[in-house]
Amino acid sequence: MKTAVLVLYVVGMLGLGYFASRRTRSLGDFFLAGRNLGPWVSAFAYGTTYFSAVLFIGYAGRIGWGFGLSSLWIVVGNTIVGSLLAWLVLAQRTRRLTERLNAMTMPEFLKARYGSELLKVLAALVIFFFLVPYSASVYMGLSYLFDAVLGIPYRYALLLMAVLTGVYLLMGGYLAVSLTDAVQGMIMLFGSLFLVGYLLARPEVGGLPQAVARLSQVDPRLVSPVGPPGFWPLFGLVVLTSLGPWGLPQMVQKFYAIRNEKMVATATVVVTIFALVCTFAAYFSGSLTHLFFKEPPLVNGQADPDLLMPHLIATIMPPSFALIFLLLVFSASMSTLSSLVLVSSSAVVIDLLPPATRPRSLLLMRVFCAVFVALSLFLALSKISFIVNLMSISWGTVAGSFLAPYLYGLYWKGGNRWGALASMLSGLSVGLFGAVLFGFRSSVLPLLGSFAMLIPLGVFPVVSLVTGGGKDAGVRL
Repeated sequence: MKTAVLVLYVVGMLGLGYFASRRTRSLGDFFLAGRNLGPWVSAFAYGTTYFSAVLFIGYAGRIGWGFGLSSLWIVVGNTIVGSLLAWLVLAQRTRRLTERLNAMTMPEFLKARYGSELLKVLAALVIFFFLVPYSASVYMGLSYLFDAVLGIPYRYALLLMAVLTGVYLLMGGYLAVSLTDAVQGMIMLFGSLFLVGYLLARPEVGGLPQAVARLSQVDPRLVSPVGPPGFWPLFGLVVLTSLGPWGLPQMVQKFYAIRNEKMVATATVVVTIFALVCTFAAYFSGSLTHLFFKEPPLVNGQADPDLLMPHLIATIMPPSFALIFLLLVFSASMSTLSSLVLVSSSAVVIDLLPPATRPRSLLLMRVFCAVFVALSLFLALSKISFIVNLMSISWGTVAGSFLAPYLYGLYWKGGNRWGALASMLSGLSVGLFGAVLFGFRSSVLPLLGSFAMLIPLGVFPVVSLVTGGGKDAGVRL
């Protein structure tokens, strides 16, 4: 039964890929769907890329178990800052300015805005070196889930996902990704609602008021405003996961592609509701694991909170929900993977290859999408441990590199190329050197990622003012 539903799901996605391929004739069609997406599709594309399998598999269990109900501060941050304010502050301005500058990528925007080829090359290299290993690690995590739930061996699961991602992405590009995102978003939305409703109805929980009371009996700190790990770890997680999307190229791309500025208002409402439902379901359910288990599942004799949610699904939820949860996680991951491959490919084809290749850019884009899928597959098959380590810092480092020059570039005339360069280098330095100094598995990594985003916001205006303000900017706002 599970396999049959999964096959139908795969066939449906390939059908959407074929439909999109009939409408993809240029590089702009392939990478931005011709800047012609409606508000609902744009909103779901943003939401499903934002919340990948990491939210429901790792973050929900580990953070919900560790912080209790105080993890809901992350829900507030992701909903208000990462979704509502991101669309209110960035969407219209980005859509208007990128069309005016004829920019399709973050590196192209930085070059046009600040008049610097160096910024464009540096930005493309950051995208390439951090997002490809990120996609490989998502492949790895999802393959382990397929192995556990469906019994499909790890290698075969990897090949299945790589082929599926490659085929429908090569056929229809961003339009195919966005159409499948709409389907995947509905699965995530209703799956999240069912997850919360079922757990609240369980006798171990007994409804929302009883849930709070019973968590308090387990440990009063689980219902306090700040959970046991303390304020700074929670602060780091809220800032990292809420402010990060403002600077991530695969998230900003969603603003480029919406049909016009009038549709931003509808998309803002949809994406805010989507974020609220999905993040609340994940972190609230993770907090409730205390009412079902006395300790996390053991791996090699050690408790592993990352396995709490899969264990909860396998032992507590009805068997039919295991399939819903699998599709939920599969949907979130495939959307993230497709966006990562598209943005990584654009870093080479659009930003690094010489202009002479532009007549063949659509073909080259498809070729490099295939290359990056193959590269991610190779890294995932190798099971190189540094991939997971690199993923843990990629979010903060990439967002830290781009947030300041992107945000100031949209709104401040006084920003210049030197401020942009200094802020990018400061974000890279904090993220990389911090991880090396404290260790790639350190518990302070979320806080380091937050500082990698916040520090450049101060560096940019200081350096821009010291070096003469906007006189070195490439274009006037």
